[in-house]
Amino acid sequence: MSIALDGKSLTIAKLVDVARNNQTLEVTKEAWGRIEDCRKMLQKKIEAHETMYGITTGIGEFSEVTLNPEQTEEFQKLLIYSHAAGIGDPMDIEIVRGAMCGRINVHAKGNSGGRSEITKYLLDSLNNKLTPVVCEKGSVGACGDLAPMSQIALAMMGEGEMFVEGKIIDSKSALGIIGLKPLELKARDGLALINGSNVLTALAAIILYDSQRWMKMHDIAAAMTLEALKANMKPYDKRIHKLRGFKGSQKVAANLNILTKDSEILFSDGKKVQDAYSMRSTPQVAGTLRDSINYAVEQVEIELNGVGDNPIFLTEEAEVLTGANFQGTPVALPMEMIGTGLSMVSVLSERRLNRLTNPALSVGLPPFLTKRPGLHSGMMLSQYTADALIVESRILSHPAANQSIPAAADQEDFVSMGLTTSQKVRKILDNSYGVLAIEMMAAAQALDIRGGKMGKGTSIAHKVIRKYVDYLDEDRPLYRDNNRMVELLKSNEILDTVEQELGELN
Repeated sequence: MSIALDGKSLTIAKLVDVARNNQTLEVTKEAWGRIEDCRKMLQKKIEAHETMYGITTGIGEFSEVTLNPEQTEEFQKLLIYSHAAGIGDPMDIEIVRGAMCGRINVHAKGNSGGRSEITKYLLDSLNNKLTPVVCEKGSVGACGDLAPMSQIALAMMGEGEMFVEGKIIDSKSALGIIGLKPLELKARDGLALINGSNVLTALAAIILYDSQRWMKMHDIAAAMTLEALKANMKPYDKRIHKLRGFKGSQKVAANLNILTKDSEILFSDGKKVQDAYSMRSTPQVAGTLRDSINYAVEQVEIELNGVGDNPIFLTEEAEVLTGANFQGTPVALPMEMIGTGLSMVSVLSERRLNRLTNPALSVGLPPFLTKRPGLHSGMMLSQYTADALIVESRILSHPAANQSIPAAADQEDFVSMGLTTSQKVRKILDNSYGVLAIEMMAAAQALDIRGGKMGKGTSIAHKVIRKYVDYLDEDRPLYRDNNRMVELLKSNEILDTVEQELGELN
């Protein structure tokens, strides 16, 4: 069943389904009506030679330059040519598909002024798995993602390139496969295709979707480590977290209790009166990131269903409003918070890993989780790897959203750098998978050494891990295990299996 875009109900989950799973799309009848009504209103103004930014004038520093009727349509094509000025390797297909989905949803609101044909080209390309080739770099996040969106538009015009079944071919040939001729742009069409923060928002949506699942897997890893370290479980009493009131903290604590329920290892003798912060602060620290993700999701979904154009066309009032709704800051700033939060919780994970491998802190576990220390180094070097990932994430956590560089002869003198923000947060998330993978492997190793009955949830996770990563009886090259474990986490198999047997985690 297709996802219906109506300009108001696009969620992150729906966008990811389109971007990642090639779910088909349709535009509702009401939305098509709004698109066409808006265009009719705009066409009257074009024919009346009204002065309108980006239609009968140039853009940016050239906004005061008036175009004659003969130049109006040519300008839209030249606009795409000049703005398709990115650089670097092609973006991932899922990011480009997500941006196209978001742009169609903006059009569905009926305030963009483009002809319905340009929306149909985007729709047909998505539904037939034709994905424009878009350079990774070149957007400053205002006036939207102009450079990458221009490469999408260029492909619709038959003058760029597209991915078709994993291969790059010229877009004219790609469009021909589905019976389309190159799109000919009319007045306003070019700017209606490119003038929004759709690329950075699509990438942010994908990151948040994955981060929500990473958070649950974090709780599974933390529960395994707490169990292996014979943690004092009083800090996870729901009453403690309810008294403070933060929802994220309450959810993490609840998950830790669900996952460790009925553990004979955890509830045997040998617990300390009070554990280290990296253990007992887990709900408070990880819970803060959970709350931050929820806020960012809210912001991104507002953006997905908002009007990001300039100018904006009000059909009933027959008005044209010029503003700055293309500005990417409403998404960029929350995503900076997510990047910092992911790096922060990764530090927490590494500190728990340290307690598993350090014999002075591990409550009786052998040094570096090997039974023959000295001859074998066990998981000593795994901590090095986790530390290297964390240092890189800390560097990437330096904000981009406040790094504005004025452009366009200072007409565009504050930009969001929102795509840079989303791109670096994605790298932080990737590093976070690595850190969590190493903690999980160490916790599984420690639980095997402990022996005894594991908790309800931790035993399920442990069983899945052992399908892919063997117990470390003798030293072996660990890079294969590390990479295999990251793939396992990204597949969500551990989380899915745990939730199938225990019900959905908080």
